[in-house]
Amino acid sequence: MENKKNTYTEDSIRSLDWKEHIRTRPGMYIGKLGDGSAKDDGIYVLIKEVIDNSIDEHLMGHGRQIKIKVKDHRVEVRDYGRGIPLGKVIDCVSKINTGGKYDSEAFQKSVGLNGVGLKAVNALSTKFQIESYREGEIKQAEFIKGENTSDSPVSSTEQKNGTLIRFEPDNSIFKNYNYIPEYLEDQIWNYAYLNSGLTLNYNGKKYHSENGLLDLLENKTDQESIRYPIIHFKGKEIECAMTHTNNYGEEYYSFVNGQYTTQGGTHLAAFREAVVKTIREFFKKDYDATDIRASISGAVAIRVQEPVFESQTKTKLGSLNVSPKGQTVRAFVNEFVKKELDNFLHKNSDTAQAIQKRIIQSERERKEIAGIKKLANERAKKAKLHNKKLRDCRIHYNDKRGDEELKNNSMIFITEGDSASGSITKSRDVQTQAVFSLRGKPFNCFGHTKKIVYENEEFNLLQHALNIEDGLEGLRYKKIVIATDADVDGMHIRLLLLTYFLQFFPDLVKMGHVYILETPLFRVRNKKKTIYCYDDKERNAAVEEVGKNPEITRFKGLGEISPSEFKNFIGDQIRLEPIILNKKSKIQDLLTFYMGKNTPDRQEFIIDKLRVEKDLIET
Repeated sequence: MENKKNTYTEDSIRSLDWKEHIRTRPGMYIGKLGDGSAKDDGIYVLIKEVIDNSIDEHLMGHGRQIKIKVKDHRVEVRDYGRGIPLGKVIDCVSKINTGGKYDSEAFQKSVGLNGVGLKAVNALSTKFQIESYREGEIKQAEFIKGENTSDSPVSSTEQKNGTLIRFEPDNSIFKNYNYIPEYLEDQIWNYAYLNSGLTLNYNGKKYHSENGLLDLLENKTDQESIRYPIIHFKGKEIECAMTHTNNYGEEYYSFVNGQYTTQGGTHLAAFREAVVKTIREFFKKDYDATDIRASISGAVAIRVQEPVFESQTKTKLGSLNVSPKGQTVRAFVNEFVKKELDNFLHKNSDTAQAIQKRIIQSERERKEIAGIKKLANERAKKAKLHNKKLRDCRIHYNDKRGDEELKNNSMIFITEGDSASGSITKSRDVQTQAVFSLRGKPFNCFGHTKKIVYENEEFNLLQHALNIEDGLEGLRYKKIVIATDADVDGMHIRLLLLTYFLQFFPDLVKMGHVYILETPLFRVRNKKKTIYCYDDKERNAAVEEVGKNPEITRFKGLGEISPSEFKNFIGDQIRLEPIILNKKSKIQDLLTFYMGKNTPDRQEFIIDKLRVEKDLIET
């Protein structure tokens, strides 16, 4: 008898319409879904896809203002471009491979060329509305999950030309999501930096930049840490800015046609190479490339025709050529940087001397730790073979090939103690979740040089597990999750780990890779229902919901939570709190305040916190 489950006939072949395909495979169109705790989660990609169309209009010389409103889960974007041709409004948001960007004469340097962006936003929204205004006329349409529910006839209007889009991401696809205002603000600032003359109005606040990448680096870099004034060059299709700081590591911001390429690509590789080559030739010395680039803060933006990205979310440029018949991206960037940087150094001897002084300092520091670094690397190799500090996963962020969504979901939990790491290890997803076990409290590394990273076994093994010794290019996990108990000791360990990251690998925090795992403080249940609560407010609500005589359990530590329960907290319902540096925060000041010697200000801060905690305990 034929097994119907294994039957493969013409009836097995199914064709999905455009909206079904997007809703069934959203990762193909917007990358990972997420809950808003990461900068590149899908809800931010949806906003980006809408704004990108408005930016393309601005680049073509139409519209100098974009208004953006985000309230709760509702998003509204209004531009003042030409407006979508009224007869094609519905087609442009509901028919794949329909758009105005296939004609390179119309959109020479567009961010997206495949006509998918607005369709993805439409299909992945519970409600999507579009209005196009052209020459005194308006066309309106509404959709629910991609299904057209309203198609109004063209009518007259007094609105200025442009397009208005309103949408709300579908919470059945983006579960438990929330927009983080700091992420939206960063996203909008990037548009301002890359589009001089454009004003973006976000929830009533104006964002405008006159000096492009110079403004970007001034806002992103602690001004007290820079070694010389920011160098800034701007050409027809390329813009660069750079300086050296007193911080460890390299920090870069790279863009293609206005798209923030968080994973770099051919343009960033060419920029880093060009800086090294130019400086070596200028000083006529064969400095080590790592010494030249150590502590550099740089930004590069280029515009290319028909860019090729390595994924739909456009986080890494794969293009080799600047244009179909032009020179390579590498040659283009090298030629521009060499000419501009070399001329600048010849004209600005003070800056040239400051650069050379920083390189010599980096060279001296590198040689000082060379011996201990070799021994530390050998210890790390042996540790990987002979102990179980790292329970690795199978898929990593830096894998050359593989599913982009899975790579973006890769994370490592840094835990304290065997019981907590055991619970997480037993309940984790072995495909994408790794566990690193700390032994005791980490060393307070504030005020120490990077030598301590190699001398301290825990720090040395951790940097090798993350693969960040030589920069973020090899980072093995997209998210570094600090998973400690929510008690005083756990908070202290968090502070010690954050001190380590901020002092020696600040770009990890700045680029949004470091998180705190939120785990429930209470379990409220009866025979029929179990509710996990993350604070007192949730506990009180759960008690009311469950009813009479509920069993209330207070979790004192992660080790008390069974693996079967833990699976709920690190799976689809995981709650992660990103570590976000305020624009006004200075890393050195932060570390001095929290981890330095006691000062009257800090003593007063601690006493106030103790008072608050005492009040909470008494209530």
